[in-house]
Amino acid sequence: MTRVFSGIQPTGEVHLGNYLGALRHWAEAQHENESIYCVVDLHAVTVRQDPDELRAKTLATMATLLAVGLDPDSCTLFVQSHVHEHPELAWLLECTVSFGELRRMTQFKDKSSRGGSDGVEGVSAGLFTYPALMAADILLYDTDLVPVGDDQRQHLELTRDVAERFNHRYGDTFVIPEAAIPRVGARVMDLQRPTDKMSKSTDSDAGVVMLTDDPATITRKFRRAVTDSEPEVRYDPENKPGVSNLLAILAASTSGDPATLAGEFEGYGALKAATAEAVVAVLEPVQRRRAELLEEEGYLLDVMSKGAAKASEIAADVLRRAHDAMGFVVVH
Repeated sequence: MTRVFSGIQPTGEVHLGNYLGALRHWAEAQHENESIYCVVDLHAVTVRQDPDELRAKTLATMATLLAVGLDPDSCTLFVQSHVHEHPELAWLLECTVSFGELRRMTQFKDKSSRGGSDGVEGVSAGLFTYPALMAADILLYDTDLVPVGDDQRQHLELTRDVAERFNHRYGDTFVIPEAAIPRVGARVMDLQRPTDKMSKSTDSDAGVVMLTDDPATITRKFRRAVTDSEPEVRYDPENKPGVSNLLAILAASTSGDPATLAGEFEGYGALKAATAEAVVAVLEPVQRRRAELLEEEGYLLDVMSKGAAKASEIAADVLRRAHDAMGFVVVH
């Protein structure tokens, strides 16, 4: 079977864009492919985290993944820091990737520019080198496909480049992964700034629908969504980004086509109301199950433990292969 890997950080609230663009597709893919999904808590600490909050958010993220439909019996589901091979392979890849490649990563440029008065000097070295850890996450599992949004394509391309370079230097060691981008819902935009991707790191949550928002809050956010001054409802992302975003969300929530759905509405008010109603219906069972799981910490810890054991079986073999290829003495 095709092997799929992806991960999610346990920071901030999971939002509608995460769900429609990624998590829902993870749940579908677990029955079609050999799927490996990870809560990437090591990535979270590239910026300072409160320890108690990190623990709580890691548990909450695991509960969310289970609530959206991930089944530990159908996929491998674990927490990154529980599998020591991740940082170990990351070091080997840090010694393979160049300083220039890491410096050109757009996410590092963006995050370091917000580092305060010290600029780049004020950010952690981990923020600079974490693309090597991301590459290790993927390569440790002989991954064939990586579900990515447009903003993550650069990281996947770096992973491919590093894997190819490693294979060229040391012999065939890593599988070269490919990108898998969902056709619908891959890029859900902010309701207030429809030219920007919906993000949990935004300054305001007015345009971000959180997975935990109640129906009234969801309805209010869609009612206040930015559209435009033209009366026509049509799917035209370039010229009508706000309206097109609403149509895309409605389509992703109802398994419809945004261009076709546009013909069903004569005004923006009806479109906003229908989109809000569809989103509430999609999120309600997820919210209910997530609340139940957060009351079952023992079960969440058991899922993490068993998932880490399954992941380690694969990761240990791949790391041993990389060690052997580079010339380390490997003890079996």
